[in-house]
Amino acid sequence: MVDTAPAAQRRRNRPDASAGVVAGRRPRVPPAIWLIAPSAVFLTVLFAWPLVSGIAASVHGPNGFTLDYVRRMVADPYFWPSVRNPLLLIVVLLPLQFALAIAMALLIRAKPRFASVHFYIWAIPLAVSDLAAGLVWLAVFTDRGYLNSLLAHLGIEGFAWLSYQNPTTMFIAVLVAELWRATALVFVIIVAGMQAIPRDYEEAAAIFGAGYWDRLRLVTLPLLKPSLQVALILRTILAFQTFAVAQALTGQNFPVMVGETYRWYNDLRNPHVASALAIVIMAASMITAVIYLRVLRDQSREVR
Repeated sequence: MVDTAPAAQRRRNRPDASAGVVAGRRPRVPPAIWLIAPSAVFLTVLFAWPLVSGIAASVHGPNGFTLDYVRRMVADPYFWPSVRNPLLLIVVLLPLQFALAIAMALLIRAKPRFASVHFYIWAIPLAVSDLAAGLVWLAVFTDRGYLNSLLAHLGIEGFAWLSYQNPTTMFIAVLVAELWRATALVFVIIVAGMQAIPRDYEEAAAIFGAGYWDRLRLVTLPLLKPSLQVALILRTILAFQTFAVAQALTGQNFPVMVGETYRWYNDLRNPHVASALAIVIMAASMITAVIYLRVLRDQSREVR
């Protein structure tokens, strides 16, 4: 019998010889894995391994598992003041920083004359290291510093701003130095966020009769929420890590957690207690970041 089936049908029914070859190959690694692998290795080497080592050092002694180092950390007279002082800085400093940064960003958004010059001047503290900023403000607040010299010129008696006998003025000095040093970071983040907000929204709100403060409260600030969230998390974490400015201004008179970690590791030669303090700093930073992410998350984007 003559095969009358079309040639195309015979080709479809013919077994594909290359199928066996493809089936015998090992599965190809997706390109996304190769892109993620360097970051995964980087995080493992520089974060995961030090984290595990730090936790092990804080709870492992000569005889195995122990909490003696944690108890010694908590019993130290400087521990609770070192926890209290960064918390005070967060409560007092962050609202001031965000208010100043938002006001400065709004001025830049209004595009006054020499707006770019204003931007670069306000961003100068970003280029100054923490220790250098602390030394600059030490020259201001020390007993023979610029502030007391100005007061003497005005006929006012000088004041021991950084004395341990005056904890309030000592805190104010650290607060002012941190306000000058770190507000620039929040300012740059907010300016970047404002540049992503189309002016059409504000113009539409103005057409419907919204005043300046209504547009700021109901349009600009809600659209700035992602940028404010990033800035808030970064500044809170950095506030927990305050060290160089406080050390330059006050030494041990204004203890902070990073300073206590340095003291235990370098001066007291006890890496176990220093590791326990480092774990406390990391835990506080992670907990506050999670709280911010949950509280400030965009409810309108959630799938219902």
